[in-house]
Amino acid sequence: MAMSFAAPPESWLGRPYYALDAYLKNTCGHKCYKIALDARMTCPNRDGTLGDRGCIFCSAGGSGDFAVSGADIQAQLEAGLALFGDKKVGRHYIAYFQSYTNTYAPLPRLRSLYTEALEHPLVCGISIATRPDCLPEPVLGLLAELRRAYPDKFIWLELGLQTSHEKTARLIRRGYTLPCFERAMEDLRGLDIPVIVHVILGLPGETRAEMLETIGYLNTQRPFGVKLQLLHVLEGTDLAKLYREGRFSVLDREEYLEILINCLERLSPDTVVHRVTGDGPKKLLIAPAWSGDKRGVLNSLHRKMRLENAFQGKYYRADGFTT
Repeated sequence: MAMSFAAPPESWLGRPYYALDAYLKNTCGHKCYKIALDARMTCPNRDGTLGDRGCIFCSAGGSGDFAVSGADIQAQLEAGLALFGDKKVGRHYIAYFQSYTNTYAPLPRLRSLYTEALEHPLVCGISIATRPDCLPEPVLGLLAELRRAYPDKFIWLELGLQTSHEKTARLIRRGYTLPCFERAMEDLRGLDIPVIVHVILGLPGETRAEMLETIGYLNTQRPFGVKLQLLHVLEGTDLAKLYREGRFSVLDREEYLEILINCLERLSPDTVVHRVTGDGPKKLLIAPAWSGDKRGVLNSLHRKMRLENAFQGKYYRADGFTT
């Protein structure tokens, strides 16, 4: 059962929330970095199965605009490693299958891609971004098979929930309902595969109370991790059209920090926080412009949380949460 604390525990290494960096240092004994990969897949929201325009916020890169380039996974891993140069930043790396839907391909291809990454001597595990409606039994079987074959490496799944509210899900063209998400969570829990859930703060029409309701819902699903992502308006998306028509406004920096802190205070302290902001690619970013200063946002967040004695799980309760 999850527990709440009177103050952040020492295992969080000085942060007011349980950051991925602290989790990896506690688990692996050292810092690890992600290398974002492009497995050249597509998505049912783009190939005509559900639609051909993607989610309204998703760029042409399938949310993988920072993935390294390369002809194959091995080449991309080497290119990613080269970005770190000779810096002593950590001894291992996470192969992050980021672009589009990374379980949406024939099984032999998936087995080859995942195995190639897991075989790399500097890779400590893989993180696979996908959709809950793209986890059929054969794919689940493959994940179970790989867990047995590589017991010394981890396999994480990342699912894009974005919101617990069906009206918003329809607006953003998510393409699946909450019961679908819940089945995927149950299936992955049964395989003992950790799940990281993506949540977007600031979606059109959502109130602060509704964003907190999504965190309350997330607590009931008990994920391993969460990515709390600021809504970005990127060039070439349908969201950009809505923004330019004045049909919604983006959060300013202070609004985002306040909502983010509210969310963290209500999030289960057991949940590892993999992200608290984000920075869209400068060549595509329309708004908010302030999000480009990622370090400044993080520094402001940590300072504000210290001043307010705010920390993850402060208002979390095992039998519910306050709004």
